[in-house]
Amino acid sequence: MAILTAFSGLGGKAPAAFLLEIAGRRLLLDLGEGPRPGQRPDLEGIGPIDAIFLSHAHIDHVGAIDLWPGLGRPPVFATRATFDALPLLGLHLPPQACHDLPARGPARLLDLPVTVGRDGHALGGLWLHLPQEGGALYMGDWSRESEILPLDPPPPADLVITDLSYGDRDQPLAEQVQALADSITPSTVLPVPILGRGADMARHLSALGLSPVVCPQIRVEMQGALPALRVIATPSEARDGDVIIVADTERPGDLMSCLIADARGWRFVLTGHVAPGSAAAGLIADGRATRRNWNVHPRARDQIWLAGITRARHLVPAFGALDDAPDLAQALAGVWGTGRENS
Repeated sequence: MAILTAFSGLGGKAPAAFLLEIAGRRLLLDLGEGPRPGQRPDLEGIGPIDAIFLSHAHIDHVGAIDLWPGLGRPPVFATRATFDALPLLGLHLPPQACHDLPARGPARLLDLPVTVGRDGHALGGLWLHLPQEGGALYMGDWSRESEILPLDPPPPADLVITDLSYGDRDQPLAEQVQALADSITPSTVLPVPILGRGADMARHLSALGLSPVVCPQIRVEMQGALPALRVIATPSEARDGDVIIVADTERPGDLMSCLIADARGWRFVLTGHVAPGSAAAGLIADGRATRRNWNVHPRARDQIWLAGITRARHLVPAFGALDDAPDLAQALAGVWGTGRENS
């Protein structure tokens, strides 16, 4: 029987760090930091690790990878896109530690046959399925709503670790796009994580006639789409009245931090989680930012879909708690019926 230990990631927004013991192997699923500044997993007593799997290159899933030497320097498995993005976040692994996984299909993690699939949340992002001992599925962060980041449906598994970031939220992204567009005024900055919602946001807002400006990272992520959009790399290249989509690396000196400090006093619209003590929380406190929803995690209806296709006997709600999502918990009980369990 597979054994799952959550060193971090249960009961609310916290960095991902799950130890899965399966088929004689001890696998660490993600190793993140945040979303609160400096929030890191406590790995005391974790013991020897055979391998690390990184689901995608967002700080709360990879931000503590600098702990890798203290874990015995195990091999690390992820897509090439995830490995290539680590330096953008100020993170580094030696090349010999990095073992590339495909974007989808069969693969091997050490001596274990596995299946991976695209997570719909981030460029290069994966879910991981291990068929041993009834099957274990780690979804990481995932979404079914992106137009450019497809989700590959995962196979059945007894144990499923799912992304419960939104709890009972069930509003579709289509409604949020129009609400965001209606809230945007000239001289607005829209910060986004790397490899995530930026390209989708540029496409949607352009379709509504807003013609946003993008930073170089978002231009790369757009993969040739909308070539006429202007690109800026410094605040001096921005024009008064621009609507700017910028990749926020959470590093001093990046374009986001420079726009915050720019004397023109840009306004910000935040579409992700706002952690206490973060720069985003400071912008809200100063009256310089507002919040709007933009789905990049599964809605309640998506959780019901996942439970149905995986036929999970044990559902582990990561980055949230079923106790905080009573409507979803009741709906999942109806999907499972007799003989299913949730954790």
